[in-house]
Amino acid sequence: MTAQDHEGTLPEQRETAPTTHRSQGRTSDRGAWLRWAPGLRTLLQYEPAWLGHDLMAGLVLATMLVPVGIAYAVASGLPGICGLYATIIPLLVYAMVGPSRILVLGPDSALAAVILGVVLPLSGGDPQRAVALGGMMALVSGAVLILAGLARLGFVTELLSKPIRYGYMNGIALTVLISQLPKLFGFSVESTGPLRDLSTIAGAVVAGRMNWAAFAVGTATLAAILLLRGSKRVPGILVAVVGATILASLFDLAERHDVSTLGSLPQGLPGFTLPWIGIADIVSVLIGGCAVAMVSFADTSVLSRAYAARTHTTVNPNQEMVGLGAANLATGFFQGFPISSSSSRTPVAEAAGARTQLTGIVGALTIVLLLLVAPNLLRNLPTAALAAVVIASAIGLFEVTELKRIYRIQRWEFWLSIACFAGVAVFGAIPGIGLAIVIAVIEFLWDGWRPYSTVLGRPAGVEGYHDITRYPEARRIPGLVLFRWDAPLFFANAELFRERVLAAVAESPTPVRGVVVAAAPVTSIDVTAADALTELDQSLQAQGIQFSFAELKDPVKDKLKRFGLMTWFGETRFFPTIDAAVSSYIVAQDTNRKAGE
Repeated sequence: MTAQDHEGTLPEQRETAPTTHRSQGRTSDRGAWLRWAPGLRTLLQYEPAWLGHDLMAGLVLATMLVPVGIAYAVASGLPGICGLYATIIPLLVYAMVGPSRILVLGPDSALAAVILGVVLPLSGGDPQRAVALGGMMALVSGAVLILAGLARLGFVTELLSKPIRYGYMNGIALTVLISQLPKLFGFSVESTGPLRDLSTIAGAVVAGRMNWAAFAVGTATLAAILLLRGSKRVPGILVAVVGATILASLFDLAERHDVSTLGSLPQGLPGFTLPWIGIADIVSVLIGGCAVAMVSFADTSVLSRAYAARTHTTVNPNQEMVGLGAANLATGFFQGFPISSSSSRTPVAEAAGARTQLTGIVGALTIVLLLLVAPNLLRNLPTAALAAVVIASAIGLFEVTELKRIYRIQRWEFWLSIACFAGVAVFGAIPGIGLAIVIAVIEFLWDGWRPYSTVLGRPAGVEGYHDITRYPEARRIPGLVLFRWDAPLFFANAELFRERVLAAVAESPTPVRGVVVAAAPVTSIDVTAADALTELDQSLQAQGIQFSFAELKDPVKDKLKRFGLMTWFGETRFFPTIDAAVSSYIVAQDTNRKAGE
């Protein structure tokens, strides 16, 4: 292996073999507890060749972490300093327990609307109350994620299809963008919902409430960020924010033009606190905490899988849940608020040369140094510039190209996405995610609830039995209905199954003497469906029709045995293939015909 190859090799890709039984015992004991601290395992196996890369990447990353963290805190309805606390703590915790090598955690624009939807109406404008509400939401989301990870529920986000995720995130992006427009224009409005807020903002602009100096600073900042977004060498957000701060200082915009600025940050680090909230707030905080847990893990799981593929490593989604949950739980005790992975800051770390989680640690310690040594450095940062940072991020959340593709290939999924988008845009982030989940469940159940079924025939020149609607010339066995059901059999579709089998019998061109269910697609069965099969068999027997199955999977047969259906039907009515079932039917008909002669 060359030096370069060795430098690029990750700890999780290498194995070290202990040489003695004693060392094997120590390795085993250490591995047991390091299983829950994969980041710490990486640091324990750290190679000196990585240090320079991680230090430089951490410093570069910090230049983006500070303005973004403050901006997302303000967008979430909390004091700007909370954004730095919610950046420092998660980076340090995730570096120990997170499985992803360079994933960057912190405040995120996708969560801002959800957090704001809880904090804004409950805090009543009290910053301390807002901090407590944000902290409790982080504790709830952290606990939910940890419990879900330990219960191995990392697969749950896969239940949200891409169209639904796109619709929800497009709605979130619009909500975030609208929430920042008043700050960009230099005034404030009382939020009543995204679309209603848009009408209120338009009315305020028409009424002449716009602060033109704040608007100029905000739009200039936004333009700079968007223009420099594609540059890998120039940190657009840093340049834009520093430029806005310098302009506000040189022209004394706060005093002369009433431009709102960030003000001095509290010096020092957050202490351990318990975020107490009132009993009346518990339900809203629980719902909001669960909502951000789902959104944050959905984003994090997708991002971590993408970077694992690029670095040729693997990431356990359950461990990812635990790592993300631990970071949320920790930040809740230190005046933070719910966090997620960042699809904008992680690429910055990667492009800067990050090798391991030490990059995040360096970034966090750099922010610590800022709070201890220079808390007044950003006091003249205009809030309009912070709004521009959030708006630029919200613009990046919109997914249009994929929706165009979905519209071309699957119209009904496109309209599902639009429904999710409208739910968030009209009702807000938290009701919107509830609607997205309901739509996801309906979409998940629909194929099983109203599945495709068909009668099979044998087309000329084509091997096997196929759908007669696609092969109208297919030859059907006289007196035999080959019926295929493309879904599991369960309580929601059992009656439909019975109806469609009887309809196939009624529509047969010849008198029916046998029905064979091509059951390869039937992957499961429940008690309700089992009882329906018994009733259907009785109905068919009353008409002199034998009911049997072909290609039924062994696990499904095991269930039928438990339900007593194997005894009811008998082993002879279950065939390994459709051909075997057809051959058995033909032989039986020939025997009956000869017996009749």
